Amino acid sequence: MEIKVLGTGCSGCKALFATVQQAIEELNLNATVIKEEDLTKILEYNVMTLPALVVNENVVAKGRLSLNEVKSILLNIKG
Repeated sequence: MEIKVLGTGCSGCKALFATVQQAIEELNLNATVIKEEDLTKILEYNVMTLPALVVNENVVAKGRLSLNEVKSILLNIKG
């Protein structure tokens, strides 16, 4: 599973990145987490709200997310 946190480096983006890492650890998932801060690459995902969460190249959430919300998203995708 490849997870990207899209954001320009704001506190909310950094917080989501940390939350995603914690969720992966707690769920014991095999995943790669990438922090994407390049605005040109972020715009390729057609998101106007940051931070955004991308899993396997699909935008799955926008805005701030709690640990439980991230876990729920990742478990639903894992199936």
